[in-house]
Amino acid sequence: MSGSSASSRRTHCSSAASRPTCCRPARRTGWGVLAWSPLAGGWLTGRWRRDAAQASSHRTRTMPFSHTLAHYDLSVPANQAKLDAATALAGIADEAGLTLIQLALAFVTTHPAVTAAIIGPRTAAHLHDQLQAADVVLTSDVLDRIDQVVAPGTDVNPHDASYGAAVLADPRRRRRAA
Repeated sequence: MSGSSASSRRTHCSSAASRPTCCRPARRTGWGVLAWSPLAGGWLTGRWRRDAAQASSHRTRTMPFSHTLAHYDLSVPANQAKLDAATALAGIADEAGLTLIQLALAFVTTHPAVTAAIIGPRTAAHLHDQLQAADVVLTSDVLDRIDQVVAPGTDVNPHDASYGAAVLADPRRRRRAA
């Protein structure tokens, strides 16, 4: 997913926080890590679902760059895979009694080195929805189910990746101590 994603969420948010060049020194020195684009460029807002009447967003209607719009082109097989992942993650969120936004933000902030997630609400309603995630704690079961949808350190659409995330292979590096 572009930016964070059901998949890029792993690369751009979790692994950005987990990169050896960032995460280990941050944890060692006590510095905080800010995770960016925890909603995967809109893919994890709940709007992009298989059962949605129309998969579209403000972003797709207003972005002028064709290379950026390609991240949302549903004729691209990898974007269909992102849609499948977003739909599966929405199901996990529903079963956990959460919105997909709450699930995505809580997932990112579960990482031990992440002190905050950079959010980008466009409206007051978006801000309200995103702030509701602040106190959400995901259970190990929910985290394991997320890992089944998008394996740690992977990208559903390889074109969304900006760098590798092998450090995420060990679940202990992705979760806070209980």
